[in-house]
Amino acid sequence: MPSPLHFLSSLLFFLSLSIAVRASALTTAIAPNERLCFYAEVDKPGEKIGFYYAVQSGGSFDIDFDIKDPNQKVLLDGERERQGDYVLTANTAGEYAFCFENDMSTLSDKLVDFDIMVESEPRREPPAKAGQISEHTSALEESVFRLNGMLMNIKRMQKHHHTQENRGFSIVKSTQNRLFWYAILESLGVIAMAILQVYILQTFFTKTGRRYKV
Repeated sequence: MPSPLHFLSSLLFFLSLSIAVRASALTTAIAPNERLCFYAEVDKPGEKIGFYYAVQSGGSFDIDFDIKDPNQKVLLDGERERQGDYVLTANTAGEYAFCFENDMSTLSDKLVDFDIMVESEPRREPPAKAGQISEHTSALEESVFRLNGMLMNIKRMQKHHHTQENRGFSIVKSTQNRLFWYAILESLGVIAMAILQVYILQTFFTKTGRRYKV
């Protein structure tokens, strides 16, 4: 029976051989009629690119986006999208551009939360001694990838709930502002009507009639 230390070392070995990810989670504000681009470097063809974004606040929670490869070829684009989660295969090494455009809005800023992930699968190196970890290979590898899949699902659920929370808060805040200004306008209307009524009554009782000579 293998010792706990041997099991732990085997687990760490497979974790080091699992998918390596270079990710950047960012939040940016995009002004009306503004275009912002972010870039990710791909070292070699065949690497996977993960792209997630969600509009947290502003307008109708929509944005235009496009993804271009190093040759300026559009790989993916969308108009008035609220959120998306995509995985692409990089066929060319170089710099990939991820751009957001807020052309449809003339007044409100858009707050966008997004992740850009570049994944690669390194080639597995053989163990130092034959049979050192071969007996645990399949079980540990299956456990590691199962855990990785579960963690990715949890991360996606957290992003989804975070986005829904931000959008709900933005809607509530916008509704509060509208109610506030509606109450102000209603109060001003009541005051104006009261002043107008007082003026009409005062004019009615103080105005002198015309006199005619016979």
